[in-house]
Amino acid sequence: MVDKPLTAGITRAGEGEDGFTWQQQGRSSNTLLKALCTTTFCFETYTPPGNSVSLHVHLAQDEFIYVVGGQVEVQVAEMHLQANPGDLVRLPRGVPHGYANLADVPARLLFWVSPADGLKELFDVLQNVGEAAEVIRLSAEHDVIFLPPRV
Repeated sequence: MVDKPLTAGITRAGEGEDGFTWQQQGRSSNTLLKALCTTTFCFETYTPPGNSVSLHVHLAQDEFIYVVGGQVEVQVAEMHLQANPGDLVRLPRGVPHGYANLADVPARLLFWVSPADGLKELFDVLQNVGEAAEVIRLSAEHDVIFLPPRV
């Protein structure tokens, strides 16, 4: 990522910065860009019941998830945790993690990673990719490594 300063202003509820949104990986969850600069990439997801993100590792970023509404089951390394509204999940770089909305209601989650380090570019590339093998390959090119399912 080229050095990008943070722009001042407000990203309104239910909107992405400059109206930007992603529909990713064939999932029905909406992802809204909330803020982007060199040091931070922030996005919000509306994750329907049953949606999940498989276990993966960020090689270059620390990640945080703030639960705005609903609840999610989070795996962080070997820990299995339930995150509820108002909870902050801390995901250090290099630590495997994933999450699932196992509840009956959508989860509203605010994510941010630091540094941004090309993660928005990965989201851009994944915009219309539905095949899991291609998602895994492209993610690895952006230092996000998906782990094989445990048997």
